[in-house]
Amino acid sequence: MIKDVSEADFEHEVIARSHEVPVVVDFWAAWCGPCRQLTPVLEKAVTARDGKVELAKLDTDANQSLAAAFRIQGIPAVKAFRDGKVVAEFTGAQPGPVVERFLDQLVPSEADALVAEGGEEHLRKALELEPGRADAAIALARLLHERGDGESALALLGNVAGSFAADGLAARIRLEEDPALREAFAALDAGELQRGLDALLTAIAAEEDADRRESLRRAIVGVLDELGVEHPVARESRRRLAAALY
Repeated sequence: MIKDVSEADFEHEVIARSHEVPVVVDFWAAWCGPCRQLTPVLEKAVTARDGKVELAKLDTDANQSLAAAFRIQGIPAVKAFRDGKVVAEFTGAQPGPVVERFLDQLVPSEADALVAEGGEEHLRKALELEPGRADAAIALARLLHERGDGESALALLGNVAGSFAADGLAARIRLEEDPALREAFAALDAGELQRGLDALLTAIAAEEDADRRESLRRAIVGVLDELGVEHPVARESRRRLAAALY
């Protein structure tokens, strides 16, 4: 969809609408030659995306308060909004390939949509499109692990690089061979985070074998990565992990 917007409807047509679909705003003016070059390029690229992104055109001369609010110092200026915030922008007339790449970062890919849909079939298809994609591989590995196919899960995770979550899940699958650790992982699965992490931290503090200590560290870090830095259990557990290791 392509529309003209003003100060009167900007909040509804851009800010509110961007919570449903990315909205690209073209800040322009009638006297601006580069604007006349860029606008058709933007319109063609947005139209080709068949509703996955929308274009709002705002005349800066007629809407000077908005132009000032968004610190428009040169036109054409293009700002992309998602979830009510500017997430990408550029200034000046740009060639078609640059505009295409700009829009591509806003519109979910086919693999993105498949991962969001979930389920084994969709996740496998996402990995066909983007081999080694971490979120798809981890989600599929978890499904396989839950049904007892740890070997296939490990094979998937082995193709993922640079992911604490993938490393942690792979370490967990290997460590579950130890009956003494199964209760810790069962507690984590049941949402008893403190109990599960306490058990793993106790195990790593007592472990003397370097390889097993590393596997335990990876398993714990994977859990902490999933919880995020602000989670209270994660904050305390990070401190205890550092004390156990160093």
